[in-house]
Amino acid sequence: MDPRFQEIPRERVADRIANELLRLITSGELAPGERLPGERQLADMMGVSRVSIRAALQQLKAQGFVTAVQGGGTRITAAADQLDSALAQLVRSNRDNLHDLAEVRSNLEVWAARRAAERATPEQRAEIDRAFVTMTAEGRPSRFKAEDDHNFHLAIAKASGSAVYLHLMSVLGDVLEQMFAFHRYSLYASPADDQRLTRQHRAIWAAIKARDGDAAAAAMKDHLTTVLSRYEEDEPATPAANGPGNDSQGDNGRDTSGSAHG
Repeated sequence: MDPRFQEIPRERVADRIANELLRLITSGELAPGERLPGERQLADMMGVSRVSIRAALQQLKAQGFVTAVQGGGTRITAAADQLDSALAQLVRSNRDNLHDLAEVRSNLEVWAARRAAERATPEQRAEIDRAFVTMTAEGRPSRFKAEDDHNFHLAIAKASGSAVYLHLMSVLGDVLEQMFAFHRYSLYASPADDQRLTRQHRAIWAAIKARDGDAAAAAMKDHLTTVLSRYEEDEPATPAANGPGNDSQGDNGRDTSGSAHG
């Protein structure tokens, strides 16, 4: 046997897979909350065995970058779940904390919208397009409002090209999705609200598509100022009493129309 060539231990394949997945996570190409393809599909795409894929995923689980999904599968976490739990308690206990969180988000997302308009790849703009088309599809059931809105803003976050911002959104995103679902059904339930917020989402989408950073930032600012102003104008029951994460149909199971909410 030629001594220059040594057998490659199997565990090194798993290490390389883990490193590649970690690279995708830290670069933002795999976003927090995103579900990975199944083991068989990953093995086919990466040209390795399912055993190696499974070993790599175990490494990433131990490091806190991924977690198992109930019913099967794996999703990206980057250890955001523990932070999310503490943040959720803050916004549930005090409405002022919810307002502060929304205000922080508004500043971050204005920056992200500008970056997305200026830096998004064709693939990233296509993802924003798909999210917007889904959100505004005629007849789209209102039970998908929180999910559709989150996907639209997450697509913009990805298009910003900032892994740091994506991970910040992973901390804020789950809480805001739940809280805006509560506020949408309590405070933004009228057809006029639906139309106004849909127009605002459309302005954000169009500006990013046109690669107009100033217009994208202005449209996002207008949109999130609307959200903040409603918090300040109305005095709903505390989120803790009504419960973010309750049935997304809203009070008394109401199914309101429209597809944008924040």
